[in-house]
Amino acid sequence: MLDSMLLLIPLSLLFVLFIAVALWWAVFSGQFENANKEGEAILKDDDSTNVDK
Repeated sequence: MLDSMLLLIPLSLLFVLFIAVALWWAVFSGQFENANKEGEAILKDDDSTNVDK
C-alpha cells in the first residue's frame, strides 16, 4: 500500500499544479473578461432568410 501512495501522491500534486497553471493562464489571458457576450449573442442572432418566393 505504501508503494502505491508513493506513486499517487506525486501524481496528484502534479495534476493539481497543472490545473492551477491552466486556471492562472485562463484568468490572466482574458478568457473570463466578458462571459455574457456569447450568451447574449445567441439571443440577438438573426436567423431570418431573405428568400423571394
